Amino acid sequence: MTTSPQLSVVVPVFNERDNVAPLIHEITAALRGRAPADGGDFEIVYVDDHSRDDTLAVLQQLKAEVPELRVVHHVTQSGQSTAIRNGVKAARGAWIATLDGDGQNDPADIPKLIAERAQAAPEVKLFAGWRVNRQDSGSKRWASKWANAIRSRMLRDDTPDTGCGIKLFEREAFLDLPHFNHMHRYLPALMQRAGWKTVSVPVHHRHRTAGVSKYNNLNRALVGISDLRGVAWLIKRGKVTRVEEV
Repeated sequence: MTTSPQLSVVVPVFNERDNVAPLIHEITAALRGRAPADGGDFEIVYVDDHSRDDTLAVLQQLKAEVPELRVVHHVTQSGQSTAIRNGVKAARGAWIATLDGDGQNDPADIPKLIAERAQAAPEVKLFAGWRVNRQDSGSKRWASKWANAIRSRMLRDDTPDTGCGIKLFEREAFLDLPHFNHMHRYLPALMQRAGWKTVSVPVHHRHRTAGVSKYNNLNRALVGISDLRGVAWLIKRGKVTRVEEV
């Protein structure tokens, strides 16, 4: 590509070698041939979080057949939030679509998010996927239900599902947010803290068909408690000041 694309699809991965190729082909199938404003002018930025399997080698091989693909590699494992941020920093598009690397998000929903953006007000900077029919285990759905209820009560972000990996947001607005580990789970609240509006959009959700989950209910809960308190503190201490040049 000689010019900057309008959309960058950022996908963080860690030990997902069997999910890489199918998901990349689904992304290209969903976006190639569309009008530029509808997502047809795009790049794919994969961020390998220092995988211990051959995920990186698979990505390097795919670059030969997928011209839209770019690959960023973490020299040390740094976590999903850092992978997303580094992918966004490397991205050239003004708008970013994110997907989880496990294949549970459906790339066919990206045009749906773009269509929502086309009819939204300019102050809406985040379109968050909402998994209305989750395909996870009963225990994971139960844990997420309670976590979402507690988060919503504390942060009042009016978002039914902040853990969904598929999102569409403005690159500049995202990079202006405070960065910390696990911040990707609180994007609606952080965007609203910055003075922007957010919209939740129903999307598909699929079973994981390869690889294993990198999280369990216990480690999610333990880190979630301190994260939630920290985000609540940020919101309480935050102040939005609009500026104009005169």
